[in-house]
Amino acid sequence: MTKYAICLQSVVPVRKQASDKSEMVNQLIFGDLLTILAVKSSWLLTSTLHDGYEGWVDIKQLAIIDHQEFVKLKNEQPVFLSGICGKAISDNGKTINLVMGSRLHGCKSNTIIISNEKYLIEGNIQNETPEILGQNIVDIALRYLGSPYLWGGRSPFGIDCSGFTQIVFSMMSIQLERDAQQQSEFGETINFIEESTVGDLAFFDNADERITHVGIIINNKQIIHASGEVRIDNIDHQGIYNQELKIYTHKLRIIKRVII
Repeated sequence: MTKYAICLQSVVPVRKQASDKSEMVNQLIFGDLLTILAVKSSWLLTSTLHDGYEGWVDIKQLAIIDHQEFVKLKNEQPVFLSGICGKAISDNGKTINLVMGSRLHGCKSNTIIISNEKYLIEGNIQNETPEILGQNIVDIALRYLGSPYLWGGRSPFGIDCSGFTQIVFSMMSIQLERDAQQQSEFGETINFIEESTVGDLAFFDNADERITHVGIIINNKQIIHASGEVRIDNIDHQGIYNQELKIYTHKLRIIKRVII
């Protein structure tokens, strides 16, 4: 029988293998829903509902829910924490720290209910999805400015390039895949950087021509992306130019327009 879970912690590592010593390949944040695919000792092989990304999570860091609860939460209107951080305070006094992008399923009057447990939410809440405009995407992206780079990260306290683009677009109710290569297969191709517009995604490849990096176009001369930290750099037809280092750090491969 299929089992389900929800993340009720601030940030939880998802690992490549069933071990604390294994590489972190992703993160869960509060409110993420999951399907349990397999069990190995105290570890669960999970698939996240929003993108189907698989990985191993320590069972102690998840709350198991039944199918009825899973469907109920899945069908709730998406509501997100829109400030850098906040809190969820349960009726029994437990406090959970939240990060931006946390999913607040069915939030009403700053309250959510999960498995009959009520939580009061403290912090800025995005109750309605902003109009799907490029500038609104960039406005969300700019809140992450200065966030440190972390492989597999999805929070303002550590985030990777594709985790950054994914969570920014998810807060606009646009669901991207988890990895840059996967994200590059979505949207309409833009032929020239001069034709790009605010909110477009730019993808960059390595020496093996594999797409390994992604960022969000601010205008046809600037990009915001996670590289060392979430930062703004110049971009042209060659790629990303780091003004501080005086070098091109990423080679442009393709530009995609997700907002049609």
